Amino acid sequence: MDYQLLAEIWAQLVWPLTRILFFVTVGLMIASLIESLKWTDNLAALARPLIRMGNLSAVTGASFTMAFVSGVSANTMLAEAHDKGTLAKKEMILANLFNSLPRYFLHLPTVFFLTVPLIKGAAVIYVGITFLASLLQTLTVVMVSRVVLAKPESPVLLAEKEKTRITLRSALDKSVKRLKKRMKKITMFMVPVYVIFFLLSRYGIFDRLEDAFASTWLLSWLPPQSLGIVVLHVTAEFSAGLAAASALLANNSLEIKEVVLALLAGNILAAPIRALRHQLPYYMGIFPPRLALELVTVSQVVRAMCVVIIGFCYYTFTMSALG
Repeated sequence: MDYQLLAEIWAQLVWPLTRILFFVTVGLMIASLIESLKWTDNLAALARPLIRMGNLSAVTGASFTMAFVSGVSANTMLAEAHDKGTLAKKEMILANLFNSLPRYFLHLPTVFFLTVPLIKGAAVIYVGITFLASLLQTLTVVMVSRVVLAKPESPVLLAEKEKTRITLRSALDKSVKRLKKRMKKITMFMVPVYVIFFLLSRYGIFDRLEDAFASTWLLSWLPPQSLGIVVLHVTAEFSAGLAAASALLANNSLEIKEVVLALLAGNILAAPIRALRHQLPYYMGIFPPRLALELVTVSQVVRAMCVVIIGFCYYTFTMSALG
């Protein structure tokens, strides 16, 4: 019996994977509670100065507030106002882009508590970059709307949402149901991917790929080991790409900067595909098909540009720091 191999498997595969799954479970439970208790609602009050600065209407303000709870409800408000003629198409496109920040906060707990156990310090950088990209998009919308939209005649007051009492018991029950569904899907991708990347790294596959991809122009600025993260991010699940990144970090095959850049590349490439698969169908249930396609396209283009800008700044900063 090869005790050295068993020790390596335990130290680099079984124990790290067990610890990661435990912390992911705990983290997702906390994230689900935060979502179920709707603690993010209080953040909506921060939007009032931005709405006034951008000459946006009360409908946009109400939609922004609702987006902290439900993106579908927020878009429904915009669609109904547009159908009634109280919201111009120009502002509706801007409002949909403006709502990116509350949508980001809506999913932030899940993303953060999923990434931290897997990629540790790289998670803070990755989440920070995506947050700054979302903030950049929101501020850009405010500046553009201030120029292209006329100032409303009356001051904008954010509409208050209907307040319903949520008990801790009901929030826990809802969180447990979400957790079971999420963990089943995450585990299905995470475990086999982690094992595969452990084996690939152990048997030197990435060393062989280094020469094969040396002349590849596509994503040539990324090391060959990180291409698997990008591919999994695009073709499978975000958790699969994270599992691959975690395994490569654990084996010292990649540095934190390289993992962050690979995840950002995967984020940019995967977003349009997932938008067509998940976002466009429900948009077409709310808006006319042509308008739905236009909104999704503009949203994805602007989002990708913001991620590229912040990601490039991070890349430049790390390169200058090394230099």
